[in-house]
Amino acid sequence: METKRKIKPLVGIIMGSDSDLKVMNQASEFLEKGHVPYEMEIVSAHRTPELMFKYAKTAKKRGLEVIIAGAGGSAHLPGMIASLTTLPVIGVPIVSHNLKGMDSLLSIVQMPNGIPVACVAINGSINAAILACQILALSSESIAHYVSGFRKNLYHSVIKKRERLKKK
Repeated sequence: METKRKIKPLVGIIMGSDSDLKVMNQASEFLEKGHVPYEMEIVSAHRTPELMFKYAKTAKKRGLEVIIAGAGGSAHLPGMIASLTTLPVIGVPIVSHNLKGMDSLLSIVQMPNGIPVACVAINGSINAAILACQILALSSESIAHYVSGFRKNLYHSVIKKRERLKKK
């Protein structure tokens, strides 16, 4: 009997709570379409700091090359992960109940010098996945081809919209 070889994930998708899953699933769906291996975990900077520490410290050894971290509210997860690894970290600010994601956005983009975190739009996990793929594309022809194809599809969708508008 043949066993299926498990492919090591290249991208880690983490979030502070399962309430972030709806937003973060957009990133996983983009990666799945491109056959980019990923893992998805709940890792809270505040409620499970030891787990967060272990996740970040072992990420590179486990084969991850990019981490996408979504968080709402005080949104410390992306910055704390970035402080514990040299892997690129892309922060996804998640809409919060009280401040509609502005607190998350400001928390992620205001990192101190020396600990950078890339940041996408509020609830913009698909852009985080695209950016992760662009980083991975530097060393992977198949991922580069996927990103290129995605961009071509964007271009053609705009052209089709222009043509529909002209017909009206």
